[in-house]
This record gives sequence, structure tokens and C-alpha cells, in this order.
Amino acid sequence: MDSYIITLTVIGIAVLGMAWMPSFTKQTGISDSVVYVVLGVIVYQLLDVLPIPNPVIFNVQTIHLTEMVVVISLMGTGLKIDKPFSFKSWAIPFRMLTITMVLCIASVTFIAYYFLRFDLASALLLGSVLAPTDPVLAADVQVGPPMEQVRDEVRFSLTAEAGMNDGMAFPFTWLAIFLAGSATGDFREFTWEWFRVDFAFKIIVGTGLGLLLGRILAYIIFNFSEKRKSIDLNDGFIAVAAALAIFGIVELLGGYGFIAVFVAAVTMRNYELNHQFHKDLHSFSDQTERILVAIVLLIFGGSLVHGILDHLTWQYALLSLFFLLIIRPVSSLIALIGTNLHFKERMGIGFYGIRGVGSFYYLAFALSKEPFLMDKELWSTVSFIVLLSVAMHGLTATHVMSSLEKKFSKSV
Repeated sequence: MDSYIITLTVIGIAVLGMAWMPSFTKQTGISDSVVYVVLGVIVYQLLDVLPIPNPVIFNVQTIHLTEMVVVISLMGTGLKIDKPFSFKSWAIPFRMLTITMVLCIASVTFIAYYFLRFDLASALLLGSVLAPTDPVLAADVQVGPPMEQVRDEVRFSLTAEAGMNDGMAFPFTWLAIFLAGSATGDFREFTWEWFRVDFAFKIIVGTGLGLLLGRILAYIIFNFSEKRKSIDLNDGFIAVAAALAIFGIVELLGGYGFIAVFVAAVTMRNYELNHQFHKDLHSFSDQTERILVAIVLLIFGGSLVHGILDHLTWQYALLSLFFLLIIRPVSSLIALIGTNLHFKERMGIGFYGIRGVGSFYYLAFALSKEPFLMDKELWSTVSFIVLLSVAMHGLTATHVMSSLEKKFSKSV
């Protein structure tokens, strides 16, 4: 059989099936991520002509595919947040971005280094790639389309957190890369340069250019073009085009493109909060994202068949469970001390920090820069955590979020 034609056929059927997934999830409470991972396992078990889904061998392809998904997802995430930005109204996501994220990185690094015998660079990388809440696989716990939402602090917090912290994982990933490439293993050798460039400068550039480019695009769309009727305000593809352009420009100028894309999306959304064009922008980016997600999840399911978990030990599996059930929720509860959220809302935010495509991206990116002693163990552990997250969160999120929404949410 022709491998290329078979692959195209499988992708086509899988993407076509995405059209029915929202209805399926609504009726069953099962996330589409669960369905597509299982589908990937089945397809790769039955067909031996498909390309081998090995992220270690195809590292560059893994980077580019996951990067594309995250970039488009960040644009869609920013565009669907109805709450106007302010440090006060976004205080909970900022707590998650700082306190929770740092506690998660520190906890995983400590356990992996002292108890699982990881070298320090690999332990830090594991903590860094697991820190961000995934914007790609978290649709079931995020807010809905623009201007079609209720006031829900849990969904809003998880949505905003996913948008912000996917870029903030980069500095810590770079720190692990520098440590892996260091001849002495001494943090003092590169700490100042890392803080100055990879932490401060790249975050500032990403944030600043995101604000600027988002503002310029919003003006062109909502002022200049609308008044002159020079573009069709049904062309939602502008969202994807803008995401790719902003990401590329900011990366070329030395900033973090992930941060810039999300900041630009929020800036555009805040420019004209009640404009109906936001629905078209979000709709197109969401459709594009779902196409790519179907492909990524099929490949992930196939990687489970082809040995991605071969280096998983019971100790690593225990860490995975401990991270999802203890480290992330407890770190979130600590961050949310002093807020006016009900305990159940805090637990909802803490438990539903879904891990997914972003973790794969950061791991593949780091391994392309420096060799890590525990690279195969890292792939097995991260893949197992994502698998657990898909299963645990994908099977419960719809029901739990619906319950929290009924109890605590109000109409906007």
C-alpha cells in the first residue's frame, strides 16, 4: 500500500471527525483528546505503513508541528477572553503565572534530582516543560467563544493562565539548556547572562512588541479598513495570519514569540470588545487549531504504540501521578490564598492545569539545543504525564466544569 495515500486518508478522516467532536463531548462528557489518542493507538496498531511517530528521531519535525499548534492556539485563546485586561481583574492568572509556576518547577526539579537520580540539568528541564498549562488541549476547561460566555472565574483563570505561562516556561527551559551545556555545571557561570537576556530582555521584547503589533493590527482592522471597506470583516483567516506574522517578527527581533502572540491577541480583543468580527477571528483560529490537534493526537497515540514509554519506570510513573494530583493542585491552592474564591473553585483551577502539546514542544526544543543525559527518560515521563492528563482531565472536565459553572457563575 502507498504510505503517503494511506496517511492522507487517515488524516482526512480524523479531521473530518473533528466536526462532530463538540456534539460528542457535550453528550458524553468525554473530551476529543481522549478519543483521538485512542484512535491513534488503534490506527497505528492496525496499519504498519504509517510514518513512525518517533519524536527522538524526528525532533525537528516535532518542534515545528507543536510550535505551530501552540502559536495558533495562543491567538485563539487571547481572542476569546471577554474580561478586559487589568492587573486587578487578572490577579488570579498572574498568581498562577508566578507562584504556582515557580513552585511546580522547583518541586519537580527537587524530586527528580534528589529522589529519582536525574542529573540537575535534566531535572530542571523536566520541571520547566511540565510547568505551563497547555492552551491546546484545554478547550473543555476554558471560556467559550467571544461574547457567548458567563462570568466564570475558574474557566477565565485557566484560560488566561494557559495563554500567559506557555511563553513564561521559556526562560527556565533555557536555564536547563545552559546547565546541560556547561562544562563546570556551575550556575554562576551563566546566571547573570541568562537573567539579563533570556529572562528580562526576551520577556520585555515579547510583551512590548505584542502590545504594539496587536494595537497596530486592531487599528488597521477596526478603524482604517472598516471605515474604508477595504477588507471583508468575515475573513477570519486574519487571526492565523496575524499569529504567524507576529510570532515570526518577534522571534527575529530576539523576543519570545509565544508571549507576543498572546499579548497581541488580548490587545486586539480589548480594542473593540463588542465588535462581532472577534467571533470570526476566533472561529477561524479555532478551526485551524482543531485540524492540527487531530494530527498531533493521532501521532501521540501512535508514539505510545511505538515505544515512547519504554523508559518509564514505576518511580517516574509515581512522580507523574504526584505531580498531577498533589504538586499542581497544592501549588495552586498556595497561590490562591487570600482570594475570594470558594474552595471548590480553587480546587477546580488547581486540578485542571492540563498538560499537553506545549510540554512536547519545550522538551523537543531543549533537546535540539544540547544533549541531555536523561533524554529518553524525559520523553517517557513527559509522555506519560500528558497521557494521564488527557485521561484524567478529558474524562472529568466537562462534568466538573459544568457543575462549577452552575454553582458559581453569573451571566455577564
